[in-house]
Amino acid sequence: MMPRTQTQNFRQRYDALEQRREELIARLAALGAKAHANPAHGRARTLLNQTFRKASLVQRAAVLEAAEWLITVLDKASVLM
Repeated sequence: MMPRTQTQNFRQRYDALEQRREELIARLAALGAKAHANPAHGRARTLLNQTFRKASLVQRAAVLEAAEWLITVLDKASVLM
């Protein structure tokens, strides 16, 4: 007998993406004042809110990856400033 692969249903995938979004929002909020002054901060907020909400479930994962990358860049840039 072959082992069954665990596939997530729609709701589980949706909840996992929402949880990851919440974590990224918290990470973005934790950045210092220098990062808040950067225009990329606003773009990251837009990705995590409007763009995320308008995207399909499949696209949401890519939106979160883009937001995570941008938050990482902001974090590194704020250290250098």
